[in-house]
Amino acid sequence: MPVITASMVGELRAKTDAPMMECKKALTEAEGNMERAEELLRVKLGSKAGKAASRIAAEGVVAASVSGSTGALVEVNCETDFVTKNDSFLAFAKACADLVARHNPADVAALSALAHRQDGFGPSLEDVRKGLIGKIGENMSIRRFKRYAGGGKIAHYLHGTRIGVLVEFSGDDAAAKDVAMHIAAMKPVALSAADVPQALIATERNVATMKAAEDAEKARTEGKPVQSAELVAKRVEGSVQKFLKEVSLLHQAFVKNDKQSVEKMLQERATRVMAFTLFVVGQGIEKRGDDFAGEVAAQIAAAKADSAADSPTAR
Repeated sequence: MPVITASMVGELRAKTDAPMMECKKALTEAEGNMERAEELLRVKLGSKAGKAASRIAAEGVVAASVSGSTGALVEVNCETDFVTKNDSFLAFAKACADLVARHNPADVAALSALAHRQDGFGPSLEDVRKGLIGKIGENMSIRRFKRYAGGGKIAHYLHGTRIGVLVEFSGDDAAAKDVAMHIAAMKPVALSAADVPQALIATERNVATMKAAEDAEKARTEGKPVQSAELVAKRVEGSVQKFLKEVSLLHQAFVKNDKQSVEKMLQERATRVMAFTLFVVGQGIEKRGDDFAGEVAAQIAAAKADSAADSPTAR
């Protein structure tokens, strides 16, 4: 049996908002497996155990560039919220989006190698990034990007600088804009139920199965009737189907009229969505409280050293 440390309990609590003792019990039962412990907490506490998962720790901005049938969305990260308001940082993020739209780089490395000059730094985007790190005093990185081109019209929506949506569609511009805003609010993970990743479906089915087993055990303990295997299977499948509707764009209730689905709204307005991308700043990034500050300090020191080595006076 692995040792369940205080830091493990703290990490699980930060992810789930569950009470400390419940986190410790879940980790013990899961033999230290963090993902398994999260599932156990969801069975015990329901949706309450997922609240903290939507909280984003990292900072940065999302920038967009749209021209005709070409659009790009980029996330650029930094260390503090203060820098997200810096004009040079914002200009750098916008330049990243423009370069993705124009040149269709294969990955972040290819994007970083593209020609760009800003604030006296260059000749590549990577040189500008390093220069701005030295100028602003914070580490920054290009995390990810998405580009659509040639498949249809493009709609986009930026909710401040932390949430960005890109939609590839055909049909009515206003309807597509409404969909982009809906995506920012409701955060679907896929276009349709058929597009939801199998790993997510498997997790939901596992949670529903464990919840059914727990309820059955409780019924037996209390001397109440226990559902048949057939009814349990239907209940589990019902939970999975409910989940698919909640996370699939076309099946979600439209935010401007919850009496109809997004799919129905689009049909009424003769519009079809082919694809969408949603970026939320820092989504999936977890800062480690114990050593994050030291790690960042080391990154900044290394970046400044690189910038100094590349400066004309160092040659």
